[in-house]
Amino acid sequence: MPEETVRARSGGVQSVERAFDLLEIMAEAGGEISLSDLSTTAKLPMPTIHRLLRTCVKLGYARQLPSRRYALGARLIPLGELAGRQLGRVAQPRLVQVVAELGETANMALLDGDQVVYVAQQPSPHAMRMFTEIGRRVNLHDTGVGKAILAGLKDDEVRGIINRVGLPTPTAKSHGTIESLLADLDQIRSRGYAIDDEEQEIGVRCYAVAIPGTPSAMAISVSGPLARVDEEFGRRAVPVLLQAASVIGAEMVS
Repeated sequence: MPEETVRARSGGVQSVERAFDLLEIMAEAGGEISLSDLSTTAKLPMPTIHRLLRTCVKLGYARQLPSRRYALGARLIPLGELAGRQLGRVAQPRLVQVVAELGETANMALLDGDQVVYVAQQPSPHAMRMFTEIGRRVNLHDTGVGKAILAGLKDDEVRGIINRVGLPTPTAKSHGTIESLLADLDQIRSRGYAIDDEEQEIGVRCYAVAIPGTPSAMAISVSGPLARVDEEFGRRAVPVLLQAASVIGAEMVS
């Protein structure tokens, strides 16, 4: 059955679908992309691509650079921030449950370009606790949520991100080479969860898992001081996080 017929029967508007496809291709390109590359990737004729892009540029959802290549537009930023906050509100009850069971601060973050952005948090009841500002963007390679998300990507995609943003080392325990990061990601894929062991901040340990089944890559975590967040804590925390992530993932797509 022709694709146009399937879309018509499903009630979709083809031009809208194509426009969003182009925005997603630009996002995956990680920076800028040519008209011909967009046409090749989207498998659409150049006049169609040009017409859709002209509308996206006019509305501010895309930009044409002096090189005549295209990139995402600034008007997407507030939409993304609002969407992130709404997703955070969906997850908040599950984060409350995580903190009730484990007693440490729980966070949710999602992939935003080449970084992660925190969209929800439930603080620990302890006087000494971890705090992350909602909306804060951090690197992927030195955070629990970031590494949980990276583990879901192919190694070539990970290399592409690191080539663009580098490997800054906030602490002496942060990954300083792509080889050590990729080895860590292999372990994360094998065991099903990530650990930030003082890689973002000395004295702080974090356990994190990816949220399954969501259109955008997301992860949740629980973190606290080393004195409380030890290996025994991790054995208790991982099943709780996996259960919460499963429920959040199901709720996101329901």
